[in-house]
Amino acid sequence: MYHTAFGVYGILFQGNCLAVIKKKAGPYQNRYDLPGGSMEAGELLEDTLCREFKEETGMTVTSYHQLGTINFLYPWRYKETTMNNHICVFYEIRAIVGKLEKNVHQFTGQDSLGAVFFPIEQLNEQNASPLVIKACEVFKQEAFTAKSQRLMKWDVLEAPSYE
Repeated sequence: MYHTAFGVYGILFQGNCLAVIKKKAGPYQNRYDLPGGSMEAGELLEDTLCREFKEETGMTVTSYHQLGTINFLYPWRYKETTMNNHICVFYEIRAIVGKLEKNVHQFTGQDSLGAVFFPIEQLNEQNASPLVIKACEVFKQEAFTAKSQRLMKWDVLEAPSYE
């Protein structure tokens, strides 16, 4: 049985670094992940992007461009399900106000411990979510390829891969 998750995510580069969060819950816990997440009732995609980005990084998005939507299918045990279908809408963040917060406000539902700009060449499948790997691909190819992925194996990390 499949669990379906839908989220909106922002990709922000600073030089050869990517803005990533330290994920504390879900299938990407203990890995670097993109800022973003689930829509709340009545939100537009762009509202979700801006709210989630602010909550998880401390920065306010002022300009963005939608890159596209893909999904990731992979094994993950959640409640009665054994597979996850993660549908992701990606946005390129073009301008922000404020600075990245290494520690962000904690509240019920917050799954970010804080954010960092992390060198793209140090992000990999052992320390990052598939979303981050996709963002690294966007950086290297200078383009977004709307190709979904099926992962045969996925491990939820028991210990943090980040500092």
